[in-house]
Amino acid sequence: MCFHSKQTKSAVELQNRFKATLKDPQLFSPQAHLNGFEHPATPIITTQEPELIQHAQWGLIPAWAKDESIRRYTLNAKIETLHEKPSFKDSLPKRCLILANGFYEWQWLDAKGKHKQAYEIGLPQEAAFAFAGLYAQWLCPQTGNTQTTYTIITTQASPFMETIHNSKKRMPVILAPKHESLWLNQAPIAEFAFPYAVALEARSI
Repeated sequence: MCFHSKQTKSAVELQNRFKATLKDPQLFSPQAHLNGFEHPATPIITTQEPELIQHAQWGLIPAWAKDESIRRYTLNAKIETLHEKPSFKDSLPKRCLILANGFYEWQWLDAKGKHKQAYEIGLPQEAAFAFAGLYAQWLCPQTGNTQTTYTIITTQASPFMETIHNSKKRMPVILAPKHESLWLNQAPIAEFAFPYAVALEARSI
């Protein structure tokens, strides 16, 4: 799974890398550790506005939700069951790129996970990349405000990631640059349901 990530690139670096303009510069805040359970607002690019980098909160809230409580369970979405889950069905056409330059995972050092080793994982030179995601807009009945939220899609772990995430053996779907536009342009989801051979690096922390 993926509940902790990192985005320390500058606005200019992200705009140059993804050929998109930052929509709300005042919201932009690079962070070395993003905890999904705190539902931070992070940079994404959506199918609807691929020319913009905007911000959305981690933890998808479907339009039909009565309150925000569901988002603690929607930080991730398994690519194998997206079509089956009510939380994600309506968001299948609403794809996004979640911009990052790292994520964190914990390797179990014993059978029950009482002892763990933390790793920071990313591309060489901490290059920016995109997780595959889905997003939704939710109208808060109390405030009348619309929130944009997202989930990170996960798949089976690559051989490299299996050695690190050795309990669940899952990993986020990391898109190769040439596949980012395919994801946004609604290429069949099944085409992304396998770990890409991305040259990931891991550093113990």
